[in-house]
Amino acid sequence: MTSLLNRFIARAARYLYLRRHEKLWGGAPLDPIAVSNLCVELDGRQVGLRMYHGNADKPMVIYAHGGGFVVGNLETHDRFCRALSLNSGCSLISIDYRLAPEHTFPAAHDDCFEATKWVLDNLDNLAPNNGLFILAGDSAGGNLAIASTLALQERCGIAGCLSIYPATQHYISDLPSYTEHAKTGLVPARHMRWFCDTYLNGMAPANPALERMFPGRRTTLNLFPRTLIITAERDPIRDDGARFAVRLHRSGCKITYKHLPQASHGFVCSEGDSEHFREAVRIASQWLATPLILKSPQEDLESPTSQAV
Repeated sequence: MTSLLNRFIARAARYLYLRRHEKLWGGAPLDPIAVSNLCVELDGRQVGLRMYHGNADKPMVIYAHGGGFVVGNLETHDRFCRALSLNSGCSLISIDYRLAPEHTFPAAHDDCFEATKWVLDNLDNLAPNNGLFILAGDSAGGNLAIASTLALQERCGIAGCLSIYPATQHYISDLPSYTEHAKTGLVPARHMRWFCDTYLNGMAPANPALERMFPGRRTTLNLFPRTLIITAERDPIRDDGARFAVRLHRSGCKITYKHLPQASHGFVCSEGDSEHFREAVRIASQWLATPLILKSPQEDLESPTSQAV
């Protein structure tokens, strides 16, 4: 596919993605929470941030939106970020990272990592927080949150990772859900493959540089912080998130795994005020409010689906 055609498709997809979000929410009132927009300069480029103001006794949540590294922005995930901040009491900062095909790997990863470091260096001057931070995201944003967590897992103050239906493996992996749910949900498997190919821009899955995006055997997870992973049933990458939960569990990490058996990939931003949207907000908010010291690594683990093992 030519670069020009790919860019046209990406721009059309962004428009339709935002329009779907706006149509499903209609004129529903916004959650009442203080919001600020920021623009920071990172290594000669500007990255937009949206800050939702919470309570001083809660950690700061740093959020990366989903959209296959190609679509999505601060607006498409504004409703979820508002709801999560309001219900958890946590301040939250959402990152408007660069998108493919205009900016391919590792642009999104660089933006999120460097924006996160900027937030951490300026925590005292941002929305109220207790000095701790949690990295979060959905889909591609879940991948970005995991990548940033791995890079910062020894940083003082890290309090967790929240990842909703994350992509952590290349689509050539033997995930049964890629076949079982190739066409059952909002995002078919062929779209997943196109998103991945567009961001990687011809890079081979075995390229060592992609260990950052697809943490494999060379990546140890022993120091990974407490984590919440939420997966959806009607999702080609359902088994991806479940497998990563199992890896964390086997590494001795404190892992909470929740599976929504009727949900489809994209419910955070593509279903409006749905039952699944509200359930994800409830689960994530309760997890964010849980004391950081848990009784054991196993206590919070729901049994991942059998195909994840």
